[in-house]
Amino acid sequence: MSTALLTPTLTPVSPGPAVRHPDILVNDSILIPGWVCDQNSYRRWAHSNDYPKSGWVSYLDGAIYIDLNMEELFTHNQVKQAFNVAIGMLLLQTKAGRFVPDRMLFSNFAAGLTTEPDGLYARWTTMQSGLLQFTAGKTGGYVELEGTPDMILEIVSQPSEAKDTVRLRGLYEKARIPEYWLVDARKDAIQFEILRLKDDNYQSVPKEHGWVRSDVFGCDFQLTRDIDPLGQPLFVVNVK
Repeated sequence: MSTALLTPTLTPVSPGPAVRHPDILVNDSILIPGWVCDQNSYRRWAHSNDYPKSGWVSYLDGAIYIDLNMEELFTHNQVKQAFNVAIGMLLLQTKAGRFVPDRMLFSNFAAGLTTEPDGLYARWTTMQSGLLQFTAGKTGGYVELEGTPDMILEIVSQPSEAKDTVRLRGLYEKARIPEYWLVDARKDAIQFEILRLKDDNYQSVPKEHGWVRSDVFGCDFQLTRDIDPLGQPLFVVNVK
């Protein structure tokens, strides 16, 4: 098993003696301790030395999602890199906020969510207001972001399709993140949506000639795919 969504061990914890469940071993590589039974205990595990050093593990409102698949180069890794480059260059000019690439733990308690998105962005004013805060690690530095960023990015892969398009979409809505950028580059026609929060639900922003508007950044974005000299896909995110 390379992808799993586990729910049986996650009974909500009420005040009183600590709840203990059987340990769960996933694919002989990830051991979920029996004391992990809610979001707070999951976060304690995530901050410990026993947390998995590889794979993608998330707490999704009462369930633990595990993906042990390796990241695909041309439909995931390089797509993500194109956004990292474009947004990084844009912020060098605007100096409007901070973009955080993948592999950073992010939690929102209202949504019961702890995960590692492919990227997230927050304006300086958002962080100054306390809507998004840094959590320090046990040995120094910061290892987690808590709260509500202005934008979050997910690149769809084969094992994560249902998680990204359904489960995370609902949880990011519940977390009231203003924009959810959802990208799927697995097919000939690239799908790049900016989902904007209106009231309590995301609505897809209409495209104009292949460009889509971000209110968060105040710019239009376009994802294109070309061919490099080796005949492989080359992704570029254009901004105007």
